[in-house]
Amino acid sequence: MDGRRRRLWMSRLAWVFAIAAAPASCATMHGSGGGSADAVAVSYTPPGDPASDVVLAAATGGPGVMPTPRPASPGDPFRDALADAYKSFKSLGEGKNADYIPVLAKVDPGLYGLVLVTVRGAVYEVGAARDEFSIQSVSKPFTVARAIETAGPDAVNKRIGVNATGQKFNSILAIDLFKNIPSDEKHVIPAGNPLVNAGAIATVDLVPVPRGMDKWSVIMGNLEAFAGRKLTVNDEVYHSESETNTHNRAIVQLLKDYEVIEGDPMQALDLYTRQCSVSVSARDLAVMGATFANGGRNPITGVQVVSSQTAAKVLAVLSTAGLYETTGEWLYKVGVPAKSGVGGGIMAVVPGKFAIGTFSPPLDPAGNSVRGQRAIEAMVQKLGGNVFAAKPVGRAHETKAEASPPFGPPAPVTAIAGTN
Repeated sequence: MDGRRRRLWMSRLAWVFAIAAAPASCATMHGSGGGSADAVAVSYTPPGDPASDVVLAAATGGPGVMPTPRPASPGDPFRDALADAYKSFKSLGEGKNADYIPVLAKVDPGLYGLVLVTVRGAVYEVGAARDEFSIQSVSKPFTVARAIETAGPDAVNKRIGVNATGQKFNSILAIDLFKNIPSDEKHVIPAGNPLVNAGAIATVDLVPVPRGMDKWSVIMGNLEAFAGRKLTVNDEVYHSESETNTHNRAIVQLLKDYEVIEGDPMQALDLYTRQCSVSVSARDLAVMGATFANGGRNPITGVQVVSSQTAAKVLAVLSTAGLYETTGEWLYKVGVPAKSGVGGGIMAVVPGKFAIGTFSPPLDPAGNSVRGQRAIEAMVQKLGGNVFAAKPVGRAHETKAEASPPFGPPAPVTAIAGTN
């Protein structure tokens, strides 16, 4: 990277983080973050205590301005899709909480929240939409977005990779497989991709740090810019994960041995663990996803967090490995890029239209929220959000099955068994 380009991205990075931290444009869970007397108060909390099955809606009045949510009227397609999905799967009892991280096993499995945010800044929410939980692997797309934006897409592809591993998200086997089967003699990518643990930790190591900042400030500031508000680390989750992440310790040592991680491997692991312990809500995930859907611009704050080109590349990676080893099945059934985390959250993105954030702790064997998947599938289908679906254009022409081919009937085929 030449000096001029580096100065440009460092200046832009500092500007994005400054905007994300500015109280006038970021809300807290209890109202406006402050700001000047002329700033319009932003509130995530509606007056009173509405029933948990009432869909609340709020349309932004411009960057950093959001009126108090109000009950959405029936007939609104977003409201109806959210309400139907919430009621359809509220009583679903499948799956179980992640228990390999002790603190996650204690989260109430009955919590269930859905949020949809459009690229124009309209917000629809129902249920436990503002209950906070640890972001876990849903943090990965945002950090790789920062790496693509600053280190460049080629650096991410060559150092980490973007192909699906076909293995579990914390697989050590995948690292060895990718090490032994390079794509070419100069392109060895044992980390796999940025959405499995090995690749995510390598991404943390790769993220450049502007002068005067530390790497954690870059990572956290980036998450806050996507969310449009100040975020915090759940210390209980962080300590619980730090005490039990023996598998990830083996992964980073292997990556260091393979020269994928160039810095201190334990520092990269600690930053990654801290990143996964950031507290978010389903509402945050929907806003963060809508930032990708809106070409990298946060539809609530108006901040251009990453370029539209970076957003497109991240969504491509989500389509490769967003739901771990079940991503292909997910795309086949639902047709939208998404990212899940073992904390119970899922973020799904329909580019150019909207994003959905869900929270429900019980997981399937692959580590994806059961209710979250079912709710997103129902909403995407109802709203016509499948990115692979298209309606045919032009007038249909009827064909007759009995019509002969243009050059006469096909010649008879003789099947020959055995050898002559």
